[in-house]
Amino acid sequence: MKYYLFLTVVILSYFAAGCSGSGTSDISKIDDPEKAFAVAMNNYNNKDYVDAIEDFSLMKVKFSGTSISDKVQYYLAMSYLKQEEYILAAYEFEYLLKNYATSTLAVEGRYRLALCYYGMSPQYSLDQTYTYQAIMELKNFLELYPTDKNAPEAEKKIRELRNKLAYKELKAAELYSTLGDYRAATIYYENVVNEYFDTDYADDALYGKITMLIKRKKPAEAKTEIERFETRFPKSPFLPKVKSIKSTLPK
Repeated sequence: MKYYLFLTVVILSYFAAGCSGSGTSDISKIDDPEKAFAVAMNNYNNKDYVDAIEDFSLMKVKFSGTSISDKVQYYLAMSYLKQEEYILAAYEFEYLLKNYATSTLAVEGRYRLALCYYGMSPQYSLDQTYTYQAIMELKNFLELYPTDKNAPEAEKKIRELRNKLAYKELKAAELYSTLGDYRAATIYYENVVNEYFDTDYADDALYGKITMLIKRKKPAEAKTEIERFETRFPKSPFLPKVKSIKSTLPK
């Protein structure tokens, strides 16, 4: 379904690009692939991405199978990415990876594909489908190219996205706590601790779970989680509060 969606949007976009372009491009009149590519890149480098998309789209068909085909495909995708048209850009990068897997641009293309989904990742309160997709693509990139120049930035973005997912779960836990559903809150707090243990919100969540166990009158379980907290988060700002709760529990 993803590919059908991409294809539909791409077709519509090509039509729109043909209607909205400046009409000044001479690509259709140029038979030399390298000269045509130079014209299209001039638009790209001048940030005339609408015209660049029109040019590269025409060249994708006109010069299919030539020595510049992979470059045309890459910069068509990049033009969409620069326009923040992430779905279209993702489709074109997918096309690059599928049809030009041995291209020297494939490595960068795979990273840029991940950036498309990263760009579509919404604020934490909304559906996080694209966030999960971005994490998956970034992990795929790191698995394939762990020493690439973009690897450190990919790792950073994964941490950022995982923080967002952890925060979403944490806010859900806090909402259930406010509503008085302490059991549901406990489950959400535990999910943050287990699934997002490497994020900034793991100690918040474990502290939250401890408070829920106290409210649910489960002192033995709370004591176990306190010991867990002291071991895992000795420098957490919540540690004094955890120790205060511990002092109220039976020995």
